[in-house]
Amino acid sequence: MVVGLGNPGPEYQDTRHNVGQRVLDVLAKTVRGSWRRDGATIVARGRWRGEEVRLVKPLAFMNESGPVVATALRRAEAGPADLILVYDDIDLPLGTVRLRMKGSHGGHNGVRSVIDALGTQEIKRIKVGIGRPDHKGDVPDHVLTSFERDELPAVDAAVAEAVDKVLTLLG
Repeated sequence: MVVGLGNPGPEYQDTRHNVGQRVLDVLAKTVRGSWRRDGATIVARGRWRGEEVRLVKPLAFMNESGPVVATALRRAEAGPADLILVYDDIDLPLGTVRLRMKGSHGGHNGVRSVIDALGTQEIKRIKVGIGRPDHKGDVPDHVLTSFERDELPAVDAAVAEAVDKVLTLLG
């Protein structure tokens, strides 16, 4: 199961905070999955190298994603070891992609919610850098703004790299 963190609703679709879901949109095309609502999530099911892949977008706000992710895993009869979490990271420069196999939430409230709900830090994750604003007080506005036009080539390259990393993890 691959989960892209973000906020629900069209007003958040292209924001920095939703870059994880942007990765899933590209991934859905790769695994030939089509999106449909399933409880408190939107799910696309596809296949990669003969195995079923379930892509999940929680329909909860970022900071409340954990319980929705936990329910989606239970419904899929899967556990934290089967999860790949994809999300934005303000501490990484724009366009940087990092793979981590486990670790703390690093100050990301969406990841904190997932760790708390699953009771483990043993979660594979792919972090996509969105850059940090110049002033700490600007963080909430920064993550909820859309990328600037001149940032889009770096974002598109990072999304492609993140998709490749997910596919590598899937085997």
